[in-house]
Amino acid sequence: MKSDLIIKELIKNSPKTKKELNIFKKQIAIQTHSSFLPSRKLLKDYLEYTTKHKLTKDKDLINLLKTGNVRSISGVTVITVSTKPYKCPGECIYCPQQKDIPKSYLDNEPAIMRAQRNNFSAYKQTKERLNTLIQNGHETDKIEIIVVGGTWSYLPKKYQTKFIKQCFDACNQKLSINLKHAQKLNESAKHRIVGLTIETRPDYIDQKEIIQLRKLGVTRVEIGVQTIYDEILEFNKRGHLKKETIKATQLLKDAGFKVCYHIMPNLPKSNFQTDIQLIKDLFNKQEYQPDMLKIYPCMVLKEAPLYDLYVKNQYQSYTDKELIDLLTQYLQIIPYYCRIQRMIRDIPTPSIISGSKISNLREVIENKSKQEKLNIKEIRYREVKDNFQENEIPQMFIEKYSASNGTEYFLSFENKNRTIIYSILRLRLPSSKTHFLKELNNSAIIREVHTYGRAIELHKKTLSAQHKGLGSKLLNKAEQIAKENQYNKIAVISGVGVRSYYRKFNYTLEGTYMVKNI
Repeated sequence: MKSDLIIKELIKNSPKTKKELNIFKKQIAIQTHSSFLPSRKLLKDYLEYTTKHKLTKDKDLINLLKTGNVRSISGVTVITVSTKPYKCPGECIYCPQQKDIPKSYLDNEPAIMRAQRNNFSAYKQTKERLNTLIQNGHETDKIEIIVVGGTWSYLPKKYQTKFIKQCFDACNQKLSINLKHAQKLNESAKHRIVGLTIETRPDYIDQKEIIQLRKLGVTRVEIGVQTIYDEILEFNKRGHLKKETIKATQLLKDAGFKVCYHIMPNLPKSNFQTDIQLIKDLFNKQEYQPDMLKIYPCMVLKEAPLYDLYVKNQYQSYTDKELIDLLTQYLQIIPYYCRIQRMIRDIPTPSIISGSKISNLREVIENKSKQEKLNIKEIRYREVKDNFQENEIPQMFIEKYSASNGTEYFLSFENKNRTIIYSILRLRLPSSKTHFLKELNNSAIIREVHTYGRAIELHKKTLSAQHKGLGSKLLNKAEQIAKENQYNKIAVISGVGVRSYYRKFNYTLEGTYMVKNI
């Protein structure tokens, strides 16, 4: 059966669920005496057929056929790019190192394989990923770029600027004369970069580094904290202590960045109870309190010095049962304002000498939590995803807490039971009204505005939490809170591709922030 005939049958059948889609695939396989057609192939043929015949595309069918749905289910579409191999200042004993591969990464990880394929060119990596996402039916209007590859802040500044410019150029689909020009073009580009994330060490964060990060357009910083106990940090040769983490966290929050901690349970010299205490201390002590977490349980890899300790029986990994128990307890401790980005490092199974090889660990833990009817407050667990109901009336909630010598307001729209979250805003009243960035003097700062649900095309209204005005209502409330606290202006650490959104609410660009006098 020719592809056009198959697509005609697909449109006629119009499957609504995965089960109905699989029944359709089975029927086609029987008729054609072949194996199941992959969804990616069906989607490609469907998009080509409807475009050729000028037919209206069925968004529900496209979503059903999409692969890698998780990449756009949180409101933005993520593209990960890697920097080239560069010397790392760290000597961490758990960290793998391979020749011609960025330290802490392996040559069989998907993002690194893509980087190698493109000679570590940021432009080529971004372009390839964009094309793949488009072919798989994802909306690519709102892009979050995540840069991996080790300690970003250790890289030469010229290389940093060139690398980020190439990301913008790829999304703009045209070359620009410099980074500032590329950023300006991206404000109205088809593929707008609404968030830019880098990874670095806490001991490399200072005022000078923050100024550089803002010039690049960075909005989120992931810092390799691993643990907050000095004796464990020292044994693992981390190269910094908890005081650097505390200082970096305050500097970053006061400059408006979203702060994500990488933490590593099961480190040598730690134990189960210490790892439970770690998560409690992170959120009970005001000097930490990250907005997000990436949890990377320690694994033994042959390419890391830890392997020698393992061979000598001086290190033992948690069993799967222990790790599941630990992370289930973590889920119950995490407060409303924190999102767990990851629960395990995406290391291919053949490379793991010791440590969990459960690839869907998060799914296992979340299913366990649902079965046991645990009260989970963490953001990702509660995101609306595809579950938006038009008859649901979102309610606003406000969490106020002290953090890093300032005051944080976590504003959110959720259902009345707080089991589904639609939209959030992070507002900070900094530790001081005087700031080394003049545009932040006497300014409250909005560190994040995010509406969850499936990423949809700009200006389109569909059955999603997006484009319902929730963000603007949170913005109004944040401005009100800032006024009540005697601030005369409010600033937003806006992604370059979102600047036009804030201009609609009378924000103007000052330095690298969108600012409004209130």
